[in-house]
Amino acid sequence: MTSFRRSGIALAGLAVAALTLSACSSSPAETEPGDGANGSYKIGVSQFVQHPALDAATAGFKQAFDDAGIDVEWDDQNASGDQATAVTIAQSFASSDLDLVLAVATPAAQTAAQAVTDKPVLFTAVTDAVEAQLVESNEEPGGNITGTSDLAPFDEQLALLQDVVPGAKKIGIVYASGEVNSQVQVDAVTEAAGPLGLEIVTKTVTTANDIGAATEALGDVDAIYVPTDNMVVAGLASLVQVAEDKQIPVIGAEAGTVEQGAVITLGIDYTKLGYQTGEMAIKVLEGAETATMPVEVSKEFAYVVNEDAAERMGVTIPESILAEAEKV
Repeated sequence: MTSFRRSGIALAGLAVAALTLSACSSSPAETEPGDGANGSYKIGVSQFVQHPALDAATAGFKQAFDDAGIDVEWDDQNASGDQATAVTIAQSFASSDLDLVLAVATPAAQTAAQAVTDKPVLFTAVTDAVEAQLVESNEEPGGNITGTSDLAPFDEQLALLQDVVPGAKKIGIVYASGEVNSQVQVDAVTEAAGPLGLEIVTKTVTTANDIGAATEALGDVDAIYVPTDNMVVAGLASLVQVAEDKQIPVIGAEAGTVEQGAVITLGIDYTKLGYQTGEMAIKVLEGAETATMPVEVSKEFAYVVNEDAAERMGVTIPESILAEAEKV
């Protein structure tokens, strides 16, 4: 198995108009990690939902501590995709004796930012931290929260789609209407599609049970693009089933989606993104201030191909891509 990496892809649109941080702007310098002097910490993890990308990000975060030889007592919590549960988790972390909180995915980060104001919060798998009102700016977060963005290389992903589905003109997207991160991605993909001569058709869902019907409602599209939408990725089987039945190729924004049945991606390695977040967290626990620690983006991307999914959806992957891709 071979792999191909692309570094330094410009992530246009990461910095958008600055919004006022809704959470308290306390600095991690104001906190006193209880047992940090002895190399041991208590860290709470709030993951919004269980699916491969977010699971990988959490695992990568923890691996950074393991590799650094730092002892951590973990308090792992999962909201199972329920916003009210995410709020409850954040409130419990706010009153707990924790040294730091990790929030995985935008909804978890938003609830943590509101509730946890007296200890540092690191986020990962957040598409646009400014639009989500987590930070004042990506360069100067300004409060007790910072982390990593999973903003995808949309231009290159759409170009890949055209390589895999020659002649494609109409691209469907199903996304959760309640996820800020998803709307940011849809807007960015729509903007990137124009110069490529692609039309974007969208359908929104409010629950995972709507995904299959929304995919059917896309109509006569040439391909489906799946953004890093937590609800849709968690319920991807419904979308993939419809796509296979209608012979519509599915292109993912990240590798976990390909593992679940999409054909291909040029996407983020979420384990590495989580690891990158863990390295930031270690710096914070050692005294760095979240207020002045810039939000970071993924440093590299990889082709990932699901050849079985390609066969089921009637797609032939160009040999030039197969030769360079990681296969699942």
